[in-house]
Amino acid sequence: MRYTGPKARLCRREGVNLFGPEKYTKIMQRRNSAPGATATARPKKLSEFGKQLREKQKVKRMYGISEKQFRKYFQKAARSKGVTGNRLLQLLELRIDNVLFRAGFALTRPQSRQFVSHRQFLLNGKRVDVPSIFVKPGDVISVRDRFDNNPVLTNLSDRQKFVPQWMQVDPSKKTITITRLPENTELEAAIAIHLIVEFYSR
Repeated sequence: MRYTGPKARLCRREGVNLFGPEKYTKIMQRRNSAPGATATARPKKLSEFGKQLREKQKVKRMYGISEKQFRKYFQKAARSKGVTGNRLLQLLELRIDNVLFRAGFALTRPQSRQFVSHRQFLLNGKRVDVPSIFVKPGDVISVRDRFDNNPVLTNLSDRQKFVPQWMQVDPSKKTITITRLPENTELEAAIAIHLIVEFYSR
C-alpha cells in the first residue's frame, strides 16, 4: 500500500482521516508517522502556537475551506450567542456539502462539493450550486431527477447508522430533512476546538 499520495500525506501529517474513505485510515494504521519521518524518529515537540496552527490547518483541510472562509466563520461564531468554539463547529457542520457527506449522499466532502457545484441537489425545491450554503432546521435537501440513479445513491440505507441525529434521511425518497441544530455532544470529537479559539484570540 502506498503512503506517498498527496491526500495520504496530509492525513498522516494531521494524524486523522481528513477525507472519509477507509483506505486513509488503513494507511495511517500501517504508517502512523508524519511524512518524511522514520518510524523510530522522535516526534518534534510543538510550541503552543505550533499546536494551534496545526489544529487550524487540520480543520480547514477536513472541511475543505480556505483561510479566508475559515476566518470569516470564526468571526461570525464570535459574534453569535453561546460558546465560540462550539458555534464555529456548528457552522462548519451546517454547510450543505458537509450535510450531504454526513447523510451518506456523497462518499467524501470533495465529492459532495462537486455534486453541489454541478447542481445535482435541490434545497427546498430550488437548485443550488454553492457548497458553502448553510442549512437550517426545517430545510429539505432532495436529489434532482437526472441524478437519481447515480451509483453513489444506491446504498443509502447501508449508511444510515452513521447519520447524525440532527438530520433525518429518507433513503427511498432520497431526501434529507434538517430537524434541529447539532448539539455540542454531536460535533466533531476529533477537533481540539479550544486551540483554534486560542489561535484567533492572540
